[in-house]
Amino acid sequence: MPGKLKVRIVAGRHLPVMDRASDLTDAFVEVKFGNTTFKTDVFPKSLNPQWNSEWFKFEVDDEDLQDEPLQITVLDHDTYSANDAIGKVYIDIDPLLSNEAAAILSGWFPIYDTIHGIRGEINVMVKVDLFNDLNRFRQSSCGVKFFCTTSIPKCYKAVTIHGFVEELVVNEDPEYQWIDRIRTPRASNEARQRLISLMSGELQRKIGLKVLEMGGNAVVGYLQCFDLEGESGLVVRAIGTACTLDKLSNTATSLLPPCSSPSKDLKESPLVHQPSHGCRSTHNSPIHTATGSRLTQNFSVSVPTLIYTGMGSGSGGKDGGPLKTLYRQQTQSAFEHREFPFFTLTTFPPGFLVHVGGVVSARSVKLLDRIHNPDEPETRDAWWAEIRQEIKSHGKALGCHAVVGYSESTSICEEVCILSASGTAAVLNPKMLQDCSMEGCSEHRLDDTSSQGCSFCHIPYDELNMPFPAHLTYCYVCRKQKVPDVLFTTIEPPLEAAVTGKGCLIQARLCRQKKKTQGEANATAISNLLPFMEYELHTQLMNKLKLRGMNALFGLRIQITVGENMLMGLASATGVYLTALPSPGGIQIAGKTPSDSSYEQHISNMQKKINDMIIKNREIYEINPPEILEELFGSPIPESRQRSRLFRSQSESSDDVSELDLSHGKKDAFVLEIDDADAVEDIHSLLTDTPTPAGFYSCNTETMPGINNWTSDLQMFTSVRVFRLNNVTSLTSHGLNKAFSDLCENLLKTLYFKLRSMVPCCLCHVNFNVALPEDELIQVAVTAVAITYDKDQAQCIAKTCTDRTLLKASTENEDQLQFTLELCMESQSSQPAVHFSPSKVTESGNLQQVTPASQRVASLDKASPLAEAHTRHRSPISCTTSTVTVVEMTPLSFIPGAKITKYLGIINMFFIRETTSLREEGGVSGFLHAFIAEVFAMVRAHVAALGGNAVVSYIMKQCVFMENPNKNQAQCLINVSGDAVNFFKDADVESASSQPQTSGLQIGNGSGDVVT
Repeated sequence: MPGKLKVRIVAGRHLPVMDRASDLTDAFVEVKFGNTTFKTDVFPKSLNPQWNSEWFKFEVDDEDLQDEPLQITVLDHDTYSANDAIGKVYIDIDPLLSNEAAAILSGWFPIYDTIHGIRGEINVMVKVDLFNDLNRFRQSSCGVKFFCTTSIPKCYKAVTIHGFVEELVVNEDPEYQWIDRIRTPRASNEARQRLISLMSGELQRKIGLKVLEMGGNAVVGYLQCFDLEGESGLVVRAIGTACTLDKLSNTATSLLPPCSSPSKDLKESPLVHQPSHGCRSTHNSPIHTATGSRLTQNFSVSVPTLIYTGMGSGSGGKDGGPLKTLYRQQTQSAFEHREFPFFTLTTFPPGFLVHVGGVVSARSVKLLDRIHNPDEPETRDAWWAEIRQEIKSHGKALGCHAVVGYSESTSICEEVCILSASGTAAVLNPKMLQDCSMEGCSEHRLDDTSSQGCSFCHIPYDELNMPFPAHLTYCYVCRKQKVPDVLFTTIEPPLEAAVTGKGCLIQARLCRQKKKTQGEANATAISNLLPFMEYELHTQLMNKLKLRGMNALFGLRIQITVGENMLMGLASATGVYLTALPSPGGIQIAGKTPSDSSYEQHISNMQKKINDMIIKNREIYEINPPEILEELFGSPIPESRQRSRLFRSQSESSDDVSELDLSHGKKDAFVLEIDDADAVEDIHSLLTDTPTPAGFYSCNTETMPGINNWTSDLQMFTSVRVFRLNNVTSLTSHGLNKAFSDLCENLLKTLYFKLRSMVPCCLCHVNFNVALPEDELIQVAVTAVAITYDKDQAQCIAKTCTDRTLLKASTENEDQLQFTLELCMESQSSQPAVHFSPSKVTESGNLQQVTPASQRVASLDKASPLAEAHTRHRSPISCTTSTVTVVEMTPLSFIPGAKITKYLGIINMFFIRETTSLREEGGVSGFLHAFIAEVFAMVRAHVAALGGNAVVSYIMKQCVFMENPNKNQAQCLINVSGDAVNFFKDADVESASSQPQTSGLQIGNGSGDVVT
């Protein structure tokens, strides 16, 4: 399908001074698409040129329109020497290609340079004319819509959900190619940015073709990642769920569940092997299988480490037999034609999820230098196919034919790569996979238990033939089917789930040393460590879950990151109390050490602390499950669960696991055996997790279970902290764990402190990413959104919002601004300005930003850092007269108190920033802070140009930071994505005018902390 691309360059503003003699610039613009380049005239001696060029026309195939970005380069004209580059703008044409697309893309785009950052703006207009072509051999997939959101988008209904699509493209990394004898860092960075943009377009087009073959018209839950493999190449890979979507009329919008966000599993959706509730694996070691073809050319050690936990749901029990068989047959036939019955969605329409079996996951360690043909994708395709096959078989072992909440990730260090995949095994309603409307299908209930919100907890596997040791009880809601005593999943809590009390963020953190080795020895060492790390992470998760008096985890995401001499593990999930599952017992400590009175005293003190903490947590999270009396029910409650199996704090072989007699204590207690000093330390660290401050709740899911009365007051932030460990080799594993744990805890503490004026509030979608960029460097990046809620439900939300405007001084330090936009400026002096005092260096050498307390009425709801608005003051008075749309950004797939009316296209951007003056730019903190703020600005500019006013499902998928302090150099690569949308607020005009228009908090803080 041929097409015509038309581009017009209107004007520029705030360009940098390039001619020192006149303090001005002679700017002109090159517009390039494919192999065709046009140039504007030179506009002499001006920092705000007005080119008003003619329309430049490119006649191209639509597959080129999908693959190629439009490249706009702003240059300074020099008569006697080479023209100097000012910066570039890459514009993705794909959002203009669908039949619902905007007719024109027009707006001010930041001019970006990989060395100097943003250097002014350029006003560009872009149009596309497509000619219909029914050639069935065409290679384009125009019209297929892509969504980052991991649920059915708000203003659509799913007619059919077709299933899993994946693709992977490979190329040589320009950073490692010998192109010129002398190559500048700028040339290398720009070659990389352009290549990734090209590969990203090609990947989207290829996935679109697969969707068209399946008969679909959209990809939902689209997760795209980059693997920087060094000399082996650069890989861009993506997965998603192919669907056929229909636009909903406005009246039907209310039928859809709130969308769920994609970010969680995007980057590192790790393997999840599940240790069961106090049960050890049935195998002698935590490794379920290990395949190692070590002598073959393609070295591979696969470490699936599948230890199923008692997590399950399905219709087990006395009434479930025939029904379960029928559904299994129907679902099996629905999936027979699919190679991988996986779904990247995490939120589903009611009735779609029948039962949840638990988390399934797999990992594999690969050597990149053993790839036969690095320029071709075959080897990597085979690696992923192997892992997906394993996930599929694990799902079948749990009596499930589908995997939901599925995601994939990699961690690369030199030539070693860890591939990970995880998801939640589930039984789906087969009627919903056929051609029928999702809403229409929601009436097909499995049995009367669905309406009670407990059917998804029922076990899908056969009670007599369980794949792992687990303790089952009758469901505490319907009393008919069997449920496990704990449930782990990677999805959002289903809308129909019956939850008692509120949820909370639960994190397990682990750091392990490994020897510095190369090649096969390194890969073997890592694959030997992996199962033990995962076992310990699960032990920690289980202990912390019990400590909070909860019995289920949602949104579980385990990241294992490999470095030169360390392996780090970070597991995050949201703990909840599911009413259908049995109440968790306490935690009981059992010692095996010599009877020493002081030691026994210590043990009893710890036991008391644990008991007190469980009681306290139950109060904080309002967990008061109704007491159930046996006499009231016809079906018997099983004997109280005597858990004689142990959770060891240290992984060990199971030959010395002894049965404990618990009859002297709580019969249903969860036993922690202390067999050495490390175990005591582990329990101590379990007790020292900092409690969340009063008025705050946090979760890594889209919405917090137990809170429904959100206000439309939200604040997104991104924080990156880089921490240098000194003398890693001399630290014990406990010392390493403590350093890593303290880093994460302190990061959370600073967030609570900065958001304290938003209380009561909840941090939703807390998404941690851990990296080990260099030898002794740990980098933790967190993106989340703080949403306030109305504590007193009777109180009118609008009143709450009005009261809150006193806290909303939206001001910015003018020195940090790069360009201003025309926002309305009434009552300029009505808000106090926030001044940042000069940074001072603390003894530890970490940068700390100091702000006087009186001035900390911070910009909690500002139009974002560099985003659309850089104004010294912003009044909370309505900005409806402004000439600029302020673009809201959120990692959620919805905007509280607002209705999404249109999806304008996917935003997928990759940026590189390099500096040779790190100290002068404010050190690590200043450099990262400025870069993230610039990324926000560029994302917002692209969305505004499409005619949108928000980005939902925003995620920073990768943030790779490299530093060379001796040479004062640093480099950072950031990859972000999201959905550009149009929304309008439900609230009436008065309350809407007192609302912040968008979010952005910009406060620098210790050790490279960036909050934006």
